[in-house]
Amino acid sequence: MTTQAISHGIGTTQHGDEHTLRFTLDLPHPRIAVWAAVATPEGLPQWLCAADPLEPRLGGAVTLRWLNGPTVVSGRVTAWDPEVVAEYTVDPPHGRIRFHLEQGPRGASTVLRFTNAFHGTHDEKLDTLAGWHDHFERLARALDGQPTDWRLWTAERWQQLRDLYERDEAPWPKWEP
Repeated sequence: MTTQAISHGIGTTQHGDEHTLRFTLDLPHPRIAVWAAVATPEGLPQWLCAADPLEPRLGGAVTLRWLNGPTVVSGRVTAWDPEVVAEYTVDPPHGRIRFHLEQGPRGASTVLRFTNAFHGTHDEKLDTLAGWHDHFERLARALDGQPTDWRLWTAERWQQLRDLYERDEAPWPKWEP
């Protein structure tokens, strides 16, 4: 199966270090499958991280352990509406991570509206945009039946994406007549 291309995320900054990142994905899978991938301990490791615990309720405990490095963050479930919204607010550097699912325009497709709000440097904003982009490529493959084998992970794709986000953000050269 060919995995779809993931559109670039958008990052905005307020007050110098408050970043909000947004991705919108139109996934050719039913909402229940996408929900299982973004809101269950069985689905998350296939593309993002291990979740233990993940108490599926508002105020529930959550600990996310990235499988491609030493990052472990803990926090709470800060929004929970089954098959619609899963939001985790965790320790820095990750902050608020929100998955909002909607019926897609193509029958059984699902639109995933993702938001990540956190405090950090400009470089951390670019790093995080690249990281989420890489993970969403992995999500698309996992939904197509190709989960990530984290033992084979390298930073090569992340670095390509990081360079792309940095280049796309660079200001245009001034035109002088």
